[in-house]
Amino acid sequence: MMNKEITGNYKASDFEYELYQWWEENGYFTPEKQEELGIIDGNSETFCNTIPPPNVTGVLHLGHAITIALQDLMTRYARMNGKRTVFVPGTDHAGIATQNVVERELNKKGIKRKEIGRTKFLENVWAWKEKSHETITKQSKKMGMSADWNREAFTMDDNLSKAVREAFVSMYEKGLIYRGDYLINWCPGRCESAVSDLESEPIETEGHLWYIKYPVTSKNWRKPKNEWGSGKWAEGAEKFITVATTRPETLLGDAAIATSSKHKEFGKLIGKTAILPVLGRKIKIIEDEAVDAEFGTGALKITPAHDFNDYEAGKRHDLEFYSIFDKKANLLAEFGGKYAGMDRNTARDAIVDDLKKEGLLVKIEDHSHLVPHCQRCKTVIEPRNSVQWFVKTKPLVENVIKKIEEDGINFIPSNMIDRLYQWLNPETIRDWCISRQLWWGHRIPVWHCGDCEEMSTGRNDPSKCDHCGSENIKQDPDVLDTWFSSGLWPFSTLGWPEKTKDMEDYYPNTIRETGYDILFFWIARELMMGVELTGKLPYENIYLHGLIRNEEGKKISKSMENIEDYNPLKIIEKYGADTLRYTLVAYSAAGLDMNLDFKNIESTHKFGNKIWNGTKFVLMNIPEDFKYIAPDDFDLKEMGIADRWILSQTHSLIESISNYNDEYNFLEAARELRRFFWNIFAAWYIEITKNRLYDESTNSTVQENILIHVLDTFMRLLHPIMPLITERIWQTLPKDIRDQDALIVAKWPEANDSFLDADLDKNFSMVIDTITAIRGIRGEFKVPNNQKIEVMIGAGVSKSILEETADTIKQLAGVGDLIIEDHINTEIKVISTVVEDITIYIPLEGLVEIEDEIKRINKEIDKIDKLIKKAEGKLKSDFVDRAPLEIVYVEREKLTSYQEKRDKFEERLKLLL
Repeated sequence: MMNKEITGNYKASDFEYELYQWWEENGYFTPEKQEELGIIDGNSETFCNTIPPPNVTGVLHLGHAITIALQDLMTRYARMNGKRTVFVPGTDHAGIATQNVVERELNKKGIKRKEIGRTKFLENVWAWKEKSHETITKQSKKMGMSADWNREAFTMDDNLSKAVREAFVSMYEKGLIYRGDYLINWCPGRCESAVSDLESEPIETEGHLWYIKYPVTSKNWRKPKNEWGSGKWAEGAEKFITVATTRPETLLGDAAIATSSKHKEFGKLIGKTAILPVLGRKIKIIEDEAVDAEFGTGALKITPAHDFNDYEAGKRHDLEFYSIFDKKANLLAEFGGKYAGMDRNTARDAIVDDLKKEGLLVKIEDHSHLVPHCQRCKTVIEPRNSVQWFVKTKPLVENVIKKIEEDGINFIPSNMIDRLYQWLNPETIRDWCISRQLWWGHRIPVWHCGDCEEMSTGRNDPSKCDHCGSENIKQDPDVLDTWFSSGLWPFSTLGWPEKTKDMEDYYPNTIRETGYDILFFWIARELMMGVELTGKLPYENIYLHGLIRNEEGKKISKSMENIEDYNPLKIIEKYGADTLRYTLVAYSAAGLDMNLDFKNIESTHKFGNKIWNGTKFVLMNIPEDFKYIAPDDFDLKEMGIADRWILSQTHSLIESISNYNDEYNFLEAARELRRFFWNIFAAWYIEITKNRLYDESTNSTVQENILIHVLDTFMRLLHPIMPLITERIWQTLPKDIRDQDALIVAKWPEANDSFLDADLDKNFSMVIDTITAIRGIRGEFKVPNNQKIEVMIGAGVSKSILEETADTIKQLAGVGDLIIEDHINTEIKVISTVVEDITIYIPLEGLVEIEDEIKRINKEIDKIDKLIKKAEGKLKSDFVDRAPLEIVYVEREKLTSYQEKRDKFEERLKLLL
């Protein structure tokens, strides 16, 4: 496959690209290859994972990277466990997002979308799609994504477009899709389209509350003959009703004023008529359940066509819906009066000025509130009553809830199902607007008749009206919401509506992995569409990861100065894909946001280097004629205690990692693997075996085979998380340990119960703690590494295990004379420490020059006393009152640290005197 020698330090760029090509060329990502290798048969359990399709708007970001890392981990784990495994890749056409990107690129060249027309514009979008799709695919492969590229899908491929057509027609025929008036989010900026709630981004905005009083009709009030703004409109009015609004420009669309009968003043006005400023239109004063008499003024202006809450009130009271803005949010002549043609912001200023002149503006207050903006072009969203296409969601939601109750679905984390149910509420859910005023996307398959004005649809394009037979028909100009086609993704990618083998084998999918932020916008739609169109929930499990933030917990945004540092491709270029993958897995928990700290990326890269160098050491010390013998074939009596211990640890690790993966606890799996290799295998077993390996007079066959066995097992366990380095290293291991030509399709290890020994693990842990304690004392007294020291151990019931490991203790703790007794009685000066039920004694004579050490410690105490005196003086001065609390806190912490250090020196001095 490649140069198999492990040399130098770990450098991912030396092998990652070549290795991925080798996997792909050999078809290891496909279930067909699994069959060819005899890994699976017709009875094998299946695993199917479909990628949340990235938008063809540019390049991948860290949100995509964590999705790939987690999904590929699950896929590789399933593949190694002998499951018929498919990981379906693909991309989303992302209607409004992609159209905006392409339109922006054309604008840079001085080209306007509407000038070149729909056909030419779509040619430009398809060209962009090809370029972006190619980039995304390359980037996904750089992440090590083991997807079946033969099954790659795009939401506007012919077969997926056929699925969209079938879904629309089927649901339209059942009455689940309809065309009607409804209030929707409208972008009056560059998009000029309805947008989804997801594409409507609330932004905290500093604005105002305008308090406006409306005259209440009476026998003395008459509409002035003077033009509005003359200052005459308040004259003669006996009573007024006051409202507060953040949008005074919308008063032109008011249909009523609502209050509560509990309001002492306004409650008496219910049933009377108020006069709408500017237009003089008479509007009713009504009672509505939404009004709290104690909140605000106790009255609300009702503008049904431009506010979602008012829309519902308008429906309840059968009010008029006055749509006062055009598509660009300019006031229409019909309702605008003297402000007709003005944009909404200009109209706001003009109306407020005139309200002041008329004496109808009570006051203005500063007010901070969330204002929805178009996620794509950042224009303020305008709620707009519009003729659109909708899906009836209530019956779909009821079916989803029933199906979940019948079949169950596993959420990771489990509390996320409660969040889903908050949205999937049949009583509160709104119908789903699925039409968009765009050119890029699946065009709505409905034709309008110019003669009878009826609509025709079908699975094939009609040539004439289904109702009157006229050929004067035109297709609806709108396209479907992107989420409509995305909602079909779990089954459209498998060939639905055809009854394909992939549908039979892999539907429902095994899992949906995605960010919790699109639980409502995508997963809910997949559930609704899946149950409606296939009769089944689209997947068995749902894993939701959190958002990735910077090391300070702030949202990563394009406005950050160091945003390029968070480019996953840049991280891969510097550290390798495995480093990024491991970091994303080891520092993120399901359902929780993660802070991406570059120190963790550096640390992970060091872990990769540790694996690389540990393997290099082992392979350098294995003879050329090495023939692997499995540990099962050795008599346990031939093994030393350290050999039996590392086998117990290794097979316990197999159990732990398998359980963690089965429970989707990938964070713990990643950390446990790192702890094992760094703190157990490399730090202890490799060190213990060095003497045996270096000594040509001893037989090290057992140790050589155990080292290879542990490396092989570890590479298999780590492979789903760090696939590239593990495959590269595994290829260097002796051929007779490999069950396949590639680790990616090798068998997941199984724990051998005969190797598991909890008592041995506990005893050897005590030995490790003993060595660590002796090393600690050596370090504390700065004993040179090449100096052997005398150690006495009062071992009690642990005497036999310590005697058995005496050579290991002497080797790793730098011990010369080692005395192990049940109890130690000594009158010489010693330093002692306790480990569990044993006591370690180290004679001071020979450990240090006592007189010199006493002088050194006294000097250290003098230095610390000066620091303590300085800190105490500072804390007794007016510094405490002048300095910020956090600075005072730091100073107090310093004093505590000095005092603790002095106490330690005093204790050591007592030992020497």
